[in-house]
Amino acid sequence: MLAVTDAAANAINALTAQDGQQQGSGLRFAIQQEQGSEAQLAVSVTDVPEQNDQVLGSGEAKVFLEPEAAQFLDDKVLDVEQDDQGQLNFAVFQQPEG
Repeated sequence: MLAVTDAAANAINALTAQDGQQQGSGLRFAIQQEQGSEAQLAVSVTDVPEQNDQVLGSGEAKVFLEPEAAQFLDDKVLDVEQDDQGQLNFAVFQQPEG
């Protein structure tokens, strides 16, 4: 199952607390396949999960995983990294063995 670091949970809370977001909103991951290209992981903030989404998290930091994304992210960790300009970006890493 996807693990979410405290830093990522805080970033999700910040995104979903913005004006216009409903309580219970979360960060949704889905696999997007464009014709002739590799599948890519798409991330969006959404008010509610889709019908078959797996819902992770309790309290404010919720993550919604589309079934294919849930399978892809099953052994991963969601974290945040700071880029050269000081912006925080979500990052996905392999979970440590053990």
